[in-house]
Amino acid sequence: MNEFAESAIRAVELVASGDPELLRIVGLSFAVSATATITSTTFGLFAGAALAVWRFTGREGVIVLLNTLLALPSVVVGLVIYMLLSRAGPLGSFGILFTPAAMVIAQSFLVAPIVAALTRQAVEDALRDHGEQLRSLGASPFECALIIAWDERIALLTVALVAFGRAISEVGAVMMVGGNIAGVTRVMTTAIALETSKGDLPLALGLGMVLLFVVLLLNVLIGALRGWRLSGDQRRGVVA
Repeated sequence: MNEFAESAIRAVELVASGDPELLRIVGLSFAVSATATITSTTFGLFAGAALAVWRFTGREGVIVLLNTLLALPSVVVGLVIYMLLSRAGPLGSFGILFTPAAMVIAQSFLVAPIVAALTRQAVEDALRDHGEQLRSLGASPFECALIIAWDERIALLTVALVAFGRAISEVGAVMMVGGNIAGVTRVMTTAIALETSKGDLPLALGLGMVLLFVVLLLNVLIGALRGWRLSGDQRRGVVA
C-alpha cells in the first residue's frame, strides 16, 4: 500500500474516532470564522444597503473601490493588520496579536467587502423592480432599505453563507496575525499547511476532509436557499 493510501485511511480513522487534536482545531476554526462572519455581515449588510439606497457625490467611486476590495490579496490584509496590532503599531497596546481576536479582525476585513458588494447588488436590483412603488407610498430611503432587506432575506442569508465559506477557507492573513500556535490559534487551513510541511499527512488529510465537507455543506445550503427563493417567487407570481 502506498503512502497516500495509508495516509488517507489514517485520516478517515482520525475523523471517525473524533481525534481530540482534530476536534480542537475544527472547533477553533468554527468559532473564529463564525464570529468574523457575524461581525462582517452586520457591517456589510448595513453598508451595502445604504450604498444601494442613498445617492451622493462620489458614490460611483465608492462602488469601484468596494469592487476592488473583492480582489484584495489576503496577505496584504494580514500585513496591514499585523502592522496595526504589532507592538510598534497604533493598536499594539491591546496585546491581541497572535490571538484568535486578531484572526477574527483579519477575516472580518476580508469578508466585509464581499458582503457589502453582494448586498448592494441585491438591494439595488430589488429597488429597480419595486422602488418606485415604495416611494409612491411615501417610504423614506431608510424604510425602503428595511423593506427590501426583509423581502430579500433569503438572498441576504445566502450572502452570509458565502461570507462564512470565505472566512473558514482563509489561510494567508490568519497565519500572519495568528501565528499558527498549537492549541491557541491553529485553525484548519493553517494546520493543513503546517502538518503537510512536517510530513504529518494523516492529520492534514483529515482536516482537509472536514474542510471540504464544510464547503460542500455550505454550497448545498446555498443551492437549497436559492431553490426555496425561486419557488417562492413562482408562488407569488401564481397568486398575482
